[in-house]
Amino acid sequence: MRKVRLDDLDSRMGPADRNVPLTDALGAANTALNYYELDAGDSFAYGLHSHENQEEIFHVLAGTVTFETLDVQQSATPDEEPASTEEVEVSAGELVRFGPGEFQRGVNRGDERVRALAIGAPQEAGDTEILRECEDCGETTTQTIELADDHSEIRAVCEACGAVTGRFD
Repeated sequence: MRKVRLDDLDSRMGPADRNVPLTDALGAANTALNYYELDAGDSFAYGLHSHENQEEIFHVLAGTVTFETLDVQQSATPDEEPASTEEVEVSAGELVRFGPGEFQRGVNRGDERVRALAIGAPQEAGDTEILRECEDCGETTTQTIELADDHSEIRAVCEACGAVTGRFD
């Protein structure tokens, strides 16, 4: 058994005001566990993303999170509609699950601070695909996440053109 206290653990850099990794602190072997606090405009993730092998469950403890999802059924012909996004609100006391390969991104669009737990299984997510708008390309593109050389921030970088599409500290 391991017991930890959230206030004793450090937050890591990223798109959330507070992101506390709990997996190693608890010695979890088969699941990934993170605690988040989101200020207005903050997100759990660097962009709309999917995990190759991992399902994710979010338990919202306080506030309301708006999850953007993406139907990735790509058009087979030019006459078909392109992939579409949908938004789903998840409030305190509610949970939501995303299966492997499902694109999602949770954002605090309200004024109340969000507190939530994120559980992923299996712990090894496999490849993660991240999508963000790239102003230079004029479209949504795949992204890589990089730590700045001076470790001052994390950057989302367009794989198509190399433009920085987001900065997180």
